[in-house]
Amino acid sequence: MESLEGHLLIAAPELLDPNFVRSVVLMVQHNEQGALGLILNRPTSKELRQLWADVGEEPCHADGPVYLGGPVPGPIMSLHAVPDLGELEVLAGVFFAARKEHLDQLVLLTELPCKVFVGHAGWGPGQLEGELKLGGWLTVPATVHDVFHDGDDLWSRLVKRGRKPLPEILDIKRVPPDPRVN
Repeated sequence: MESLEGHLLIAAPELLDPNFVRSVVLMVQHNEQGALGLILNRPTSKELRQLWADVGEEPCHADGPVYLGGPVPGPIMSLHAVPDLGELEVLAGVFFAARKEHLDQLVLLTELPCKVFVGHAGWGPGQLEGELKLGGWLTVPATVHDVFHDGDDLWSRLVKRGRKPLPEILDIKRVPPDPRVN
């Protein structure tokens, strides 16, 4: 098995699972025991300062939305660029943190790339490999720019990088959310 750690899973246009439609997932861990990823392009309406007022004991100076990392509940997690506050380097320049003491320090910083997530995406042993074989996901190596991109065009930009999409091949200008209903 080849690990996809540090790669992006890009939901194929045909993937209609409401948890993952048009999602981009950074693979944080992927091994024989399963996989863990964070959806990069699902900002919630909740701001980080609001979340931190509810769960933190320290003040929060950082701005930005809280992201829905996936349908699996769990601890608050972060992707950031501070080596000393990471438990894992996911790819060069991108670190993962879930420890409270690291998160407490991260929310004090205002001038660095950082995303905070509630929930995550998880797969049991062999589950992700099965979804990949069925064509549910495209994969590409992640870059720092991809991870910290905050525009709403991340999925469409990356799906083009992952493969030449059918609409482009057929010169279709707009694809509905569910291509089967056309």
